[in-house]
Amino acid sequence: MNTHRARRRRPLRLLGLVLALVVVAASGAGWWFYQRLDGNIRSVSIGARGGTERPDASGRTPVDILVIGSDGRTSAADCGLGGGCAHTGVRKGGGNADVELLVHIAADRSNATVLSIPRDTVTEIPACRDSATGASESGYRGQINSALRYGPACQVAAVHRLTGIPVTHYAQLDFSGVVKMSDAVGGVSVCVSDDVYDTYSHLKLSKGTHTLKGVAALEFLRSRHGFGDGSDLDRTVSQHLFLGAVLRKVKSGDTLTDPAAVYRLADAATKALTVDDGLGSVRALVALAADLNKVPTGRVTFVTMQTDPDPDDTDRVVVAPEARALFADIAGDRSLSAGSGAGRSTPSPVPSVPVSRIAVRVENGTGITGRAAAVAGALTARGFGSGTVAGNAPRSAPTTTLGYGPGLREQALRTAAALGLPASRTAPGGGAGLTLVIGADWPSGTTYPEAAPSPSPAPADGATARAHAATADRAGKCAQVGRYRTVSLDGVAMTPSQAYALAKDVPDSDS
Repeated sequence: MNTHRARRRRPLRLLGLVLALVVVAASGAGWWFYQRLDGNIRSVSIGARGGTERPDASGRTPVDILVIGSDGRTSAADCGLGGGCAHTGVRKGGGNADVELLVHIAADRSNATVLSIPRDTVTEIPACRDSATGASESGYRGQINSALRYGPACQVAAVHRLTGIPVTHYAQLDFSGVVKMSDAVGGVSVCVSDDVYDTYSHLKLSKGTHTLKGVAALEFLRSRHGFGDGSDLDRTVSQHLFLGAVLRKVKSGDTLTDPAAVYRLADAATKALTVDDGLGSVRALVALAADLNKVPTGRVTFVTMQTDPDPDDTDRVVVAPEARALFADIAGDRSLSAGSGAGRSTPSPVPSVPVSRIAVRVENGTGITGRAAAVAGALTARGFGSGTVAGNAPRSAPTTTLGYGPGLREQALRTAAALGLPASRTAPGGGAGLTLVIGADWPSGTTYPEAAPSPSPAPADGATARAHAATADRAGKCAQVGRYRTVSLDGVAMTPSQAYALAKDVPDSDS
């Protein structure tokens, strides 16, 4: 990532996976305080903009939650913690989704995946209208985080369009909530590889392990210039280390056995939360907590969406080919913990199949001449098998679907990923092979119009390549302090460690 990208100063606003650990804690506290806490929660409607979850063979459905942090300053507390309100004052709404975490809990509750989507990803934003403010947009190409300006439902729709993964729930936290919750769990243990002083987030720590509470925890989560190359992409890695530490602490039992700590955590969380209608009660959050609590930390995998530089703007990124396989695995409800490097314990449950061995029958259900031939030609040009053929559907089809025969689910998901077709459009029932029926919703082009285009099919083994995959049980790992001149002290650019050595009058964050 370019160094001038690393100098950009917009900090991390929130860290939403705290939702998961908060409601896990709440689940141990009993039902007596539900009514008291219910009144704390704010809820919004996201409609059906995120697609529909598909049940597994046993009728169980996955859970997919978009957890975001906004750069808005909607309270005096947030203005004090995040700054930037000197001229604007407290804002009523709007902002960008500067942190986006897609939390997937498997249908059988045996594993979970947390996908970080970099805020600077350029993609197609769908047409949206915010029912609360009336702000509307007919659709445009821009940064994924900008969709929040048109409401939570628009942000959900943008992520669904980008990934093809159903998103049925939404959660958002504010600055002050993160501070209060880190205090409520008694602090979070983190390790840094070297002395670090991020002069922008104000994080200042000596080399080694520290227990961070309150504002110090927020400074760690906001720090971008302190770690890696100073970019938002490397910041996701340190965020994942923090979240893994939090999950380990909460699931260790110390917090759950202390009723006072549980209540403090639940009270802080519910006051900080904005969720979709489906999660708008403590009862619903506890049910979600119970699901997540079934997942061992070694089966919770953190990944960052793979990106490539945007050819039109070196300060932005676009979806990399490998990400399509990652999206397909998550949408297909396949565990990534086996491919995470650390904590690898089981083989991949479904072997990857090279696209050269996948043959697809493409049928035209649009009534528009040449549609099946065009899409079939695009598939063969992308390396799909020579058995890929075109024909006419027996009847007109309003929507595009991809049916698959026994044992061909993974092939169907790889085909859908190559075409930008949402995984939700795949279903059993393609005879003995794969049958793609092009519907009236796809009247032109060779990439499905409701998804961002994929430059090429991902490598067969590329689902977690370049995704910084790691499981939540990896204790003892340190956030890697950057060695680039990403910070500035008295107008002089320097490394975070050099800044630490020179800023002797600045107290450490955990002092």
